[in-house]
Amino acid sequence: RGVQLTWDGEILLAYARRILKLHEEAVVTLRRPDMVGSVRIGIPDDYVAAYLPGILVSFASTFPLVQVEVICEPSEYLMETINKGKVDLAIVTELPGNEKGEILRREATVWAGSRSHFAHEIDPLPLVLFQQGCIFRSWALKALDEINRPYRIAYSSPSITGIEAIVGAGLGVTVLVRSILSEGMQELTQREGFPELPDSVITLLRGPSAASPPIACLSDFILSHFKQLQARVT
Repeated sequence: RGVQLTWDGEILLAYARRILKLHEEAVVTLRRPDMVGSVRIGIPDDYVAAYLPGILVSFASTFPLVQVEVICEPSEYLMETINKGKVDLAIVTELPGNEKGEILRREATVWAGSRSHFAHEIDPLPLVLFQQGCIFRSWALKALDEINRPYRIAYSSPSITGIEAIVGAGLGVTVLVRSILSEGMQELTQREGFPELPDSVITLLRGPSAASPPIACLSDFILSHFKQLQARVT
C-alpha cells in the first residue's frame, strides 16, 4: 500500500520546497556574481551524470567567472587525497556510521545484472567492477568471500558507461546504487543468491581551502541541490 501525505503534510511540503528555493536565492543574493577564482571538485564517475550537471549549470549561470574543474576518481582515492589539497570538495560514498563528511543522501547499494541474460547464474560469477580504489568493488569482493561464492573479475573499468555496456550485454554482474541502474539492468537479491550490501552514504568532504569564497559557494549549491532532491522524494 502506498503512503500519502495528509492535507497538513501537503501544506508543509509546499512550504519546505519554497524555503529551499528561498535559501538558494539568498545564497545568490549574498554572493557576488562577479566573484572570480577556481574550484576543484572530485566525484566518482558513476555519480557524475546523476548529480553533477544540475549543480554545475546553476553555479555557472550565477558565477560565470569561477572556473570549476571536475576530477573523476573513486571514493577511496578522494578520501585519501582531499586533506592533501589535491581537490577542494569531494562527493564520495562512505559506510553508514563512519561518515567523515556532511551527509547528502542515503542510497541502497545493490547487485545488478542484465534483464535479458543470465550471467548471475554462471559459476564462477563474472564480475564487472570499477577499478581498484572503488568502495563498491571492495564491498562486492568482501561480501562474496564471506559466503564462499566463487567469482572472477571479468571486466574492470573507470567508467560507468563501460560497466553498463558490459553488464547489458550479459557478460557479468556489478554493484551500484539502486537509483542509477539503467533500463536494461535488473536488481539481484538474496532470492538469486546474492548477499546484502551496506547502504551507501553519499557525503560532501571539504579540503583545507574550504573557507575560500568560490569553494564555500559551490559547497552551498551542492547542499541546496541535494536538499531539493530529498524534498522531491518525500
